[in-house]
Amino acid sequence: MADILIRIKTELESVGLTPLTGKIKTSDVRRVSALVYRDLPDKSKEFVFAVCESLLEQRNWPMKVIAFDFAYRVRKQYDRDTFPPFERWLEQYLRGWGDCDDFCTHAFGELICQYPELSERTLLWTQRDEFCLRRAAAVVLIPSIKQNKYAETKPLRVSDLLMQDEHDLVRKGYGWMLKVLSTKQPELVFDYLMQHKETMPRVSFRYALEKMSEEKRRILMQ
Repeated sequence: MADILIRIKTELESVGLTPLTGKIKTSDVRRVSALVYRDLPDKSKEFVFAVCESLLEQRNWPMKVIAFDFAYRVRKQYDRDTFPPFERWLEQYLRGWGDCDDFCTHAFGELICQYPELSERTLLWTQRDEFCLRRAAAVVLIPSIKQNKYAETKPLRVSDLLMQDEHDLVRKGYGWMLKVLSTKQPELVFDYLMQHKETMPRVSFRYALEKMSEEKRRILMQ
């Protein structure tokens, strides 16, 4: 495992990440990820997840990006037992909205697409103290909505539970989820927003109506 970490650090330095600059483009990190993943000696889910764990333990942004990318690349090997390690990573290693969105709109969101019944377990995140987990409860449903696999995930229930959340990034998170849902079921989301327009926080409300028709936006904003 140590040699893989050394290889990744060397490749990152080759595209500009140094202790002095500390800066690198996301696209460069993803190119490094693709390059190193190609050369992994074992692409079984078990081995790749062990590598991901080692990367996450470094607790820095480029390593997290690569860990989440590796996890997504073995998506054809996912099963229901993939949920516990993913949830543990969410709890232990995510510290900002960027980490949350990267993980939840790719690897974790793909798991929910494949096993939508697991979304019952993500509902519990709406009650967590960590704002990242509460945001994740909404954001993790976005891939399943985009792929029309959301019948079991009940996104409006998540919105109900997060409606008055105190954190602005959680409000934006479920507003984003509703916006994506509005591209699939505009009338459903329109009726939901009409029902809650007096109580929903403005930031959530405005996010949710962005993809509505001009006429529906006008009615909602009256």
